Amino acid sequence: MLKIKNVSKIYQGKVAYRALSDINLQIEAGEFVGVMGPSGSGKTTLLNLVATIDQPTTGQILIEGKDPYQLNRNQLAKFRRRSLGFVFQDFNLLPTLTIKENIVLPLTLDGTRVKEMVQKADEIAEKLGISSILNKRTYEVSGGQAQRAAIARAMIHQPKLLLADEPTGNLDSKASHDVMEMLKKLNQQEKATLLLVTHDPQAASYADRIIFIRDGQFYSEIHKGENQKAFFQKIIDTLSFLGGHDHDFSSIRD
Repeated sequence: MLKIKNVSKIYQGKVAYRALSDINLQIEAGEFVGVMGPSGSGKTTLLNLVATIDQPTTGQILIEGKDPYQLNRNQLAKFRRRSLGFVFQDFNLLPTLTIKENIVLPLTLDGTRVKEMVQKADEIAEKLGISSILNKRTYEVSGGQAQRAAIARAMIHQPKLLLADEPTGNLDSKASHDVMEMLKKLNQQEKATLLLVTHDPQAASYADRIIFIRDGQFYSEIHKGENQKAFFQKIIDTLSFLGGHDHDFSSIRD
């Protein structure tokens, strides 16, 4: 599904800054993979490269065997819209639209018929438990509901790869739990391939495996196995070895 081969990213300026160095990562279809590391470790840079928002300085990124950076501007916009789904910390919903209108936005850009859009929105809202808020505006719903709506929008066109950047960052512990359960359900039932960047060990424990990066380089990798609680503890242990300041990672929740 996703192959990252010897990828480096250098930002040019008065002093060149190397954000990533020789990163290698492979994600199979249907996998749920988390990326963790201290602030400034390069994890968001990595997500931006996969999202085709930024371009690697060296190395190659392949999604289903294709290099999106070989596409022209229009092809890339279509690829991003149809093959990738995005979930952000601050939801990125448009306040002038209803929840339903926000959810179908990717389909309107593709010129999908209204009847089909409504049907797809109703189906995904049912799966995510937000049918009752479809006609509300973004400011009339809770943070957890807004993030579910953002996940629905990301999944409406059944993307090949769902990219989540700190999806629980603005949520309380109950809403965070609900959102992560939702992502896990999408992964297991819809076979969605997920790449999650997070500071939150609790959110990370929902993934199948975690890649840790530090100072732009691969640091270590751990796998879940059968027990989520034991995996959570492994994440905590790895983070303590990894170092970084206390504020670099979310407070640990029971």
